[in-house]
Amino acid sequence: MNDNIVIYIIDDDEDDKKLFIETAMGINETISFVTASDGQEGLRLLKDEHNKLPDYIFLDLRMPRVGGKKCLEEIRRDTRLHDVPVFIYTTSADVKESIELKEMGAVHFITKPANPNEVYYILSVVLDAQWGQIRKESFSNGPV
Repeated sequence: MNDNIVIYIIDDDEDDKKLFIETAMGINETISFVTASDGQEGLRLLKDEHNKLPDYIFLDLRMPRVGGKKCLEEIRRDTRLHDVPVFIYTTSADVKESIELKEMGAVHFITKPANPNEVYYILSVVLDAQWGQIRKESFSNGPV
């Protein structure tokens, strides 16, 4: 597993962020986290060239000010952020919406589980996978 992983969590729910961070730390305690409470704050942090690029972005959909869909659009337009894997991590389970977001450039659509064991399973799969490499290869062959 890669050391020095940086994960951005853009989510307005503090309990969800806390569960996510605690679970991920149980998988790899060297992970660094940057959190934002909405898309506007997340984009500001992501576009700040003084901040290290994240290895992964976990993005909620329904947030105040700038929501997840608009945030994803802006991330995919930014050449610096274009290849960073974005996982939609939300309470929504709308299949139509998940297809639309994947077409917009999200790597995967994850419905937030309430059970910490399920969160652990999801994160262990994501963190062990080589999403960055899969993402870059996918772009060279067309949209995901």
